[in-house]
Amino acid sequence: MANSARETFVAVQKDGDGDLHAFKTSAGRTLSYQEALQEVQAGSIAGVNAFKGKDGETYLRGDADGDPSNNLDALPSFE
Repeated sequence: MANSARETFVAVQKDGDGDLHAFKTSAGRTLSYQEALQEVQAGSIAGVNAFKGKDGETYLRGDADGDPSNNLDALPSFE
């Protein structure tokens, strides 16, 4: 799938601890963290990758491009 056809994350929801728990895509879809993880692993979402943490769990993070403004934590929040 070409990058131009892939969705991106445009906004996030955080829980009370400040952890990401939901994402809004460029197509207007809202995904839970687990749904987002599955779509990133399937290659459907551009600009994000999945990695295994030291605790053995799999997490999402923005692709390293040197621009902190597009990090997942820096995206605007949505209701």
